[in-house]
Amino acid sequence: MKIFYLANIRLPTEKAHGLQIMQNCEAFQEVGAGVTLYVAWRVNTPELAAVRDVYAHYGVRPSFGVRRIASLDLFPFLERLSPRLAGVAFGIQVVTYTIALFLTMLFRRAEVYYSRDMLTLLSLSLIKPRARLVYEAHQRSKGRIGRRIQGWCVRRVGLTAAVTGRLANDLRAMGAKKVITAPDGYRMERFADLPAQPAARAQLGIARDLFLVGYVGRLHTMHMGKGVDDLIDAAAACERPIGLCLVGGPDDMAAALQRRWVAAGLPPERFLAAGHVAAERVPLYIAAFDACAMPFPFTEHFAYYASPLKLFEYMAAGKPIVASDLPSTGEIVRHDEGALLYPPADVTALAAALRRLHDDPVLRTRLGKKVGVDAAQYTWAARARMILAAITG
Repeated sequence: MKIFYLANIRLPTEKAHGLQIMQNCEAFQEVGAGVTLYVAWRVNTPELAAVRDVYAHYGVRPSFGVRRIASLDLFPFLERLSPRLAGVAFGIQVVTYTIALFLTMLFRRAEVYYSRDMLTLLSLSLIKPRARLVYEAHQRSKGRIGRRIQGWCVRRVGLTAAVTGRLANDLRAMGAKKVITAPDGYRMERFADLPAQPAARAQLGIARDLFLVGYVGRLHTMHMGKGVDDLIDAAAACERPIGLCLVGGPDDMAAALQRRWVAAGLPPERFLAAGHVAAERVPLYIAAFDACAMPFPFTEHFAYYASPLKLFEYMAAGKPIVASDLPSTGEIVRHDEGALLYPPADVTALAAALRRLHDDPVLRTRLGKKVGVDAAQYTWAARARMILAAITG
């Protein structure tokens, strides 16, 4: 089966969707499809523009092709001037990319046209058989116009793959005819030969006797914080010698969180900010943690539509998880089985969960073993097989 994966993204990018897309393309290829990834030509940051091997950057095999589609990207220049001009630049980029992709696809054929981008799929529905279009949905569109566009999209494609059960139900209500729930996952090979915690800490220069809670990923999404400030307040309230390691950025937000840590009276040496690290080194950091955190606030996005990569990678490493009790999280893990779940934004409850994890190594082992076993069903390869079966079924 020949698949064109169509993504209007910067590549490489510091955002999690870049890793998700690259690992999914690799997985589709390795379970029997032939994949070409089409991405937009975009202006990148100096650091990411210097990346010469995008496959190595994401730690995936170069088993699929990557092609770039022209677009007019004025966003990096106009966003410095005003938010309004940034919005105009975003619209220009989307329109020019969609037109260029449409013209390119006029002359190229595949069995499946796969995308997370609604306008891409709507434009292709004019020239390609709709049964061959697959929409991977990661959120419910906001606003009257956005929801109308999403409704048109799900009614025009052959298959919709939604990352949460709630999102799948919402899209069915919009008229989607064939919908499956396909949560995100992890690349099994990245976690196949993890070192033991002491060895991981030795490689990273982390003290062996520090009880370390880790958080992996961007510190905000769509201008929303991810609750790490609550995690710091809970660390101050739990009355235990807890350390915190942040793996991700942006750097200015990590610096602000470090100032919050110090202001809370916590020892500066117990706050570790690794910043943005290469994808292949993330499992090493997770291996060094005693527990992994996902302290999301209760927002519509996090509660119902988020399927965070960090959750599945924590599970793959067999680490106990402390997370806010959101419906989307509850689709994957349950309280006191693989994770300790607490009411969102409840610092007192989060502090109590941290104390339990600190004081009870047997509990940590039990929770870690449970999520490690459960992780087997969430590999990218398993997800790719499920989606391919739904396409052909």
